[in-house]
Amino acid sequence: MHAAGRPIGDDGGVLDDWIAAAKTELGIDLEVDVHGLLDMTRDVAHGVARPAAPLTAFLVGYAAASAGGGPEAVAEANRKAAQLALRWAADRAEEHPE
Repeated sequence: MHAAGRPIGDDGGVLDDWIAAAKTELGIDLEVDVHGLLDMTRDVAHGVARPAAPLTAFLVGYAAASAGGGPEAVAEANRKAAQLALRWAADRAEEHPE
C-alpha cells in the first residue's frame, strides 16, 4: 500500500519510496542527492519564483544528461543552478532594496 497523502520528510519514508518507484518507472539507475536537489529547488523557489523550482530541476537533469550523465554531472549542474539562484536573489535585492 502506498502512503499517499503523507507529507514529504515524514518518518514513513514517502520521499525515499517515491524516488525509488520513479527511478524504476523511468528506467534510471542513479544515486540521487535528494537533499542537494531539495536545497537547490528551495533556493530557486525563494530567490526566483516558486514555479521556477521544478523547471530548474528538469533543466539540471537535462544538463547532466547532456554532460554524459552520472552523479558527478548531476552534482555539477545542481551546483551551478543553486549558485545562479543565489546570485539572482542577491542581484534582485540590490536592484529593489526594501
